[in-house]
Amino acid sequence: MRQVVQNAVGQGEKRGPNARTRLLLPALAVTALASGCVQDPAPGNHPAAGQQPPLQAPAARALHSYAAGLEAAHTARVAVAKRWKLRRVPLTPPPPPARKPHLTTRKGFEVTGHRALDLPPVFTTVPTRDKVVFLTIDDGAEKDPAFLRMMSELKIPYTAFLSDYLVKEDYGYFKRMRDRGVTLNNHTLHHPYLPGLSYARQRQEICGMQDVIEKRYGTRPALFRPPFGNYDKNTLLAAKSCGIKHVPLWNEEVFVDRWEYREWDRALHPGDIVLSHFRGRGDWKGTMPDMIRRFLDKVTAEGYAVAKLEDYL
Repeated sequence: MRQVVQNAVGQGEKRGPNARTRLLLPALAVTALASGCVQDPAPGNHPAAGQQPPLQAPAARALHSYAAGLEAAHTARVAVAKRWKLRRVPLTPPPPPARKPHLTTRKGFEVTGHRALDLPPVFTTVPTRDKVVFLTIDDGAEKDPAFLRMMSELKIPYTAFLSDYLVKEDYGYFKRMRDRGVTLNNHTLHHPYLPGLSYARQRQEICGMQDVIEKRYGTRPALFRPPFGNYDKNTLLAAKSCGIKHVPLWNEEVFVDRWEYREWDRALHPGDIVLSHFRGRGDWKGTMPDMIRRFLDKVTAEGYAVAKLEDYL
């Protein structure tokens, strides 16, 4: 079994504030013209020099309304990004793939009999050509209301992996998170080093957390992340018996003050899973919003959008 080792940062390109609108408008206008929906003004009713002709056809008016809506939405996103002190407006991810990627265990991360026993795949990156990364946050120690507001206002998806010994201090905080569309997943009851436990003890840790999440939040998780990224064959056997389908690890980890990397090139890749933790000033030199700011500034500058992990599984 191998332990995760990681290590720091980069920046990138700029986009004009109205880029999306400028790209969509010409295409929509060509469509409207080709279909004969933009009509000339009636004879003798031409506009004065320097004025635009009135929008007469319903499709033309709809086009104008749609463009105005895009512009208003972009303006709102700019305002939210500015309020949270981001350098750029976060990019919008593409729609979820119609066909989910085929997931296999990363080479070197297998246990004996992994395929024959049909154990859950262990992976650090989702195979995709989409220029997206996935944010995952572990344990549940910090319960910062500003973090919930920030992620809701920015509409940034993320996946939580929770441990009951920390979550039980405030189950309601994570209910509010769930109500905002966040999937709550399994990170064991007490965050132990699992390979040091018997199969029965590991199963108790994993199935016990399944029970807690189902009781408190109404769903039984399909995703499990072993504490510290450490596992053995018994871990995966126990996880499978508890209903776990996938074991996502991570390729990068982001903190308030730095990034750490698994790969030698110290770079983001399409489909990478990024790890962080529910931590605040008691453990970091900053807050969870500070960590999210560092995360978003980097991924946006490098042309990546943040997508929801579960949409690709």
